[in-house]
Amino acid sequence: MKIVALKTQVEYISTPYIKLDQLLKFAALCETGGEAKELIQAGGAKVNGEVCTMRGKKIVPGDTVIIPELGVKILVKNED
Repeated sequence: MKIVALKTQVEYISTPYIKLDQLLKFAALCETGGEAKELIQAGGAKVNGEVCTMRGKKIVPGDTVIIPELGVKILVKNED
């Protein structure tokens, strides 16, 4: 098993939640909504350790999103 170090990225939101596809664009990991949709529907995103294929999944502060293909872990926090 190959262990890959993930680059951790913190994203601050000022709303109660952000949808998964919007988060990937907001974090500059995908250039377009279509690109985010393809990545998510292909099973390329994990939310709190579970593969998520729902692009409209609500991500709230405290959630962790991992994109193994890009080697990135996103921590979502309140903007406060």
